[in-house]
Order: sequence, then C-alpha cells, then structure tokens
Amino acid sequence: MRVAIVGATGNIGSALLEELSERPEVSSVLGIARRLPENDAAPYSHAEWATTDIQFPESVEALSELFTGVDAVIHLAWLIQPNTKRELLRRVNVDGTKHVLEAAAAAGVQRISVASSVGAYSPVSDDQPRDESWGTEGIPGSHYSQDKAAQERVMDEFQALHPETALSRMRPGLIFQAAAGAEIQRYFAGSLAPVQILNRVRPPIIPFPQGVRTQAVHSRDVAAAFATAVIQGARGAFNLAADDLLTAEIIARVVTGRDSGRSSVTIPLGAVKPLVKLAHRAHLLPMDEGWLQMAQQVPVLDTTRARTELGWQPTVSAEEALAEIIEGMSSGAGRGSAPMRPRGESAHSGHPLPGADHRIPEGIDTVLLRQYMADHLAGATAGAERIAAMADAFIDTPVYPQLAQVAETIGAERSWFSQLMQRQGFPRPGVAAPLFWAGEKLARLKPYARPPLKRSPSALVLETELMIAAITAKRQGWEVLSDYAEEVGVPFHVFHDLISAADEQREMLDEVHTYARRRAFRTDRETLTPQL
Repeated sequence: MRVAIVGATGNIGSALLEELSERPEVSSVLGIARRLPENDAAPYSHAEWATTDIQFPESVEALSELFTGVDAVIHLAWLIQPNTKRELLRRVNVDGTKHVLEAAAAAGVQRISVASSVGAYSPVSDDQPRDESWGTEGIPGSHYSQDKAAQERVMDEFQALHPETALSRMRPGLIFQAAAGAEIQRYFAGSLAPVQILNRVRPPIIPFPQGVRTQAVHSRDVAAAFATAVIQGARGAFNLAADDLLTAEIIARVVTGRDSGRSSVTIPLGAVKPLVKLAHRAHLLPMDEGWLQMAQQVPVLDTTRARTELGWQPTVSAEEALAEIIEGMSSGAGRGSAPMRPRGESAHSGHPLPGADHRIPEGIDTVLLRQYMADHLAGATAGAERIAAMADAFIDTPVYPQLAQVAETIGAERSWFSQLMQRQGFPRPGVAAPLFWAGEKLARLKPYARPPLKRSPSALVLETELMIAAITAKRQGWEVLSDYAEEVGVPFHVFHDLISAADEQREMLDEVHTYARRRAFRTDRETLTPQL
C-alpha cells in the first residue's frame, strides 16, 4: 500500500517514516510538508516528498492531487507556535485538518488516521483512568487544548458525511524521543533555558507545580500505532501512553539523577502561572500559562482499546522516554528538518571545507581577498536576518513556504561561508559589517507602512525585490570565488552548487513577487489575508 503523511518532518513523522520503512505491507511513502527536509539521509530518505500548505481552502485541490493513488493518509501537521497568532494557529490546525480530510475523500482514500491528543479531553480533577468515551471539549484556558477539541469536531462531521471511510484518531500523552530534544526546547523552554548543562551537572532539587502529573509515550511507539491503524483500517479513537504515570517525584528523580532523598519541592499552581505568564509576555519563555492549566486537568489515559484492537504495546516506559528527551535537550539533538533541526543549526549546507592547515598560496593578495570575502559575509549576515524577518512577518500567507525555504538555505550558506573564512585565518567581520547591519535595521522602518512599523500591502513587494537584488549580488560573489576555488581550498563544484542554489532562491522569490505584486496596491480587498 502507498501511504501519504501530512506533516512528515516532525517528532512523530520522523519516527513514522522509520516505522513504515520496516512494514512489508507498505510499498511507498509520500511525505508532505511546508518545508522540505534533507531527504538524502534517514529517516527522510525513506519517502518521496512534496510541499504544500494546508491552511487555505485552495489547499484542498492541491492535496487531492497529491493523494491520487494513495491508499492511506496519516495527518500529523500541527502548528504550536507562535502563540500570539491565534487566527493562524486555528487556520492551520483546525481548518487544515478539514482540508486534509476533504482532499482525502475527493481522492478516494479509504483509510485515514489523524493525530489528536490527550489535550482534546474535557478536564478532570482526579487520577482515575478514562477511556476514549470521555468528553472531548478541551481544557479552558489552553489554546492547544481548545484547538484539539475543535479538531475532534471536524473529524466527527467528516465521519458523519463519510461513514465508508475508516477514520482513526490517536490521542497520545506527551511524545518523546532523543532526536526531538532541540525541538522541545524551542517550543517550550526557549533558547535561554540552560539545558546544555544537564549533561555535566544536575540540579540537586527542582521546583514543581502542585497537582501536575502527566503521561508520556515514546515517538516510536506512537508511530507503531499509526502504522497498524492504517494497515488494518482501524476506526475510532485510541489512547496511547506508557504504563507508568509521571509524578513530581518521578520527574524530579529523572531530572536530578538522584535515586534517593528528596529531589522536588512543590509550588502552588496559582503562584507558578503568573510567573509563566509574565515570562511568556516578556518573550523569555515560548510556553504560555495554558500549558500548565492543561497539564493539571487532563485525564489519565486508559489504553485498553489500543492494546485490544491494535495489539499495541508500549516498548518504552514513560520514565525512560523522559530520560531520553532530557538527554536530547542537553545535547541539542535533532534531525535534518526545519522543526527538528539540532540546536544552533539553521540547516546543513553539506559543502566541504578546507583542512585546518590550509593557507592561501603565494601570488594572491590576501589583504584584498580577505576584505572582499569579509564584505560578502557582512552582506550575507544582513541578508539572512532580513529574509528570516520576512518569513516571520508573512507566516500567514501562501508564500511562507518559499520565504522559509530561502531563509534556511541562506542561513546555511552564511554559516558555511563564515567557517570558510575562519579556516583561512581571516578575521571577521570586515569594515562593511556595521554599515550592512545598520542598513538592514533601518530598512525595516518603512515610511509607507500603515501604521508605521507594521507590514503594509506593498512591503512584501519591495522586500522581495531587495532580496532578489541581494541574491543576485551574492551569486556574482560565488562566480568570483569560483575562479579562486583551488587557492581557497574548496572544490570548484561547491561554488557551482552555490550558484545553482542562488538561481533556485531567485526562482522562489519570483513566485513570492508574483503573488505580492498582484495584490500590493488594491483597495477593494485585504491584500495580506491568506487568499490566492
């Protein structure tokens, strides 16, 4: 059978690619994501790839074309950040689920499995296990929980309209694997959290919110449930969690590494929530207070149905999964995709560098070459910041995938070029760096913005034109350096690849420009709303 995975680059998706590659019933896998991974290495090499967005009504047609000839669809895509863009989250998470289901039905797909969550359940005040019949109205105060509950209503409506389709929905607890360490840190703890020190020293005691307990399950075990569900054509909801419950004592024991003695101190939830709220509003913490509310009130999962009907058994305990994710966070572990990129890396360029002992040969004016490369590095730094800001500003438009893809490749090139200069013993940045930096910051203050400092209908046009010009200049820089490839110790084909990458970046930005220019100056409709 042929399986399509929507949102195949994240925590569950990466594990599912490995799981499906080992299932003899599965002949091929199509991975679908807004931003494509490095598909030349496992687990992403196990699939063919396509890119599309799911949040727009027009997405249904594109998805249905991708689903043609597919036997089963697994829908995993879910946007957790940014918390402040509630309309965007709802459109991707709830409307996106609707679009995926409609497209699967239009393509005649008979087996579908969707990633729901323990967060979809209605609140409880005890630890009595609940099965799948418990209400799914969500936890008030948690946007994640409310959107998961809304997603359940979308699936209810779809099932009523298409009773012939085998639709299953997985409701797991927290999902951990070591390779998700950097991703979990970015989504919840943030870059300021000193998780790196955990591989050298552990705190003797940790504070813990009162009443919070949770269940966890390893990503590999969740992937096994999804695979079995679509292969068997299972229907209905399935709770997924390891057997053991993660209490304050157990979590503290894993984090501190202490097998005996007191390792946690309980803090009233009412005292913790304002601190989390304040840190989130100050942009110090990605997680908002709604996650604490949900952690306190979600039910303990009864997993009998998954064990009975799917023959599912967790192979990793919750405590073991927690220890694995802590290790992954401390090391900054990840994989070759945008959501799972390792800590401190924007992407992997894959380009070789000269040996540490390489030096520029005689006959080359190293002063001039150094200054030329330093000026290009300064421009690359400004360009990387600018395109990243563009992607963030226009995240809710159909051209975000192109902007994000260009931002990642430019960021990777900039990192590689910086390393190349260091290998040559060249100091950085050059004298032009402060000017590039200041110019990039000032360029963001658009006098034509309505209101000032906000994106305007014409901003995307001009920003794209400036980036196309910058990429054109960068391309010429690669042309120049290709004539000195041997002298700087880099194979000629590397610069040829960089030139080709610049051409691809310009093509993607041409698509962005086409979208933007046709809407930039219209007064008869909102030009920045997500419509094609």
